[in-house]
Amino acid sequence: MQKPDRVAEAGAWLLENGHRMLLALTGGRYPRTVMGMLTVELHTVGRKSGKPYTNLLTSPVHDKERIVVVASKGGHQDHPDWYKNAMANPEVGVTVDGATVPMLARTASPEERAELWPRVVKAYKGYAGYQRNTPREIPLLILERRRAFR
Repeated sequence: MQKPDRVAEAGAWLLENGHRMLLALTGGRYPRTVMGMLTVELHTVGRKSGKPYTNLLTSPVHDKERIVVVASKGGHQDHPDWYKNAMANPEVGVTVDGATVPMLARTASPEERAELWPRVVKAYKGYAGYQRNTPREIPLLILERRRAFR
């Protein structure tokens, strides 16, 4: 296993914050996709702080019923905080194209992951490399509609 590259981490930070600025300036309508994947903003509540957090993510697999995001953290050894927050407080919001929808977050079951993982890697081959670089199984977070956003 290799340690994540600091240059790659800096590039990811610049990419996320540049996209975040574009989303803010365009009311969440641009960029709609990054590397062919749907751009989504995930709104969670901090599991320790109780504060609201927003993370810009991509969805390699999505349809009318669900959005799937990958808790890869670039192949780091631990899960991303947004994933931990969603697991602690699964009532989340997801913004797509400027509209926020209330959703419930859950980790894909082993059977769901077995079906989804090849589609995830087909959408972005880098996820396979991230999985090789970490001993943890990278979770797939499934986001499904719920009735009301608090």
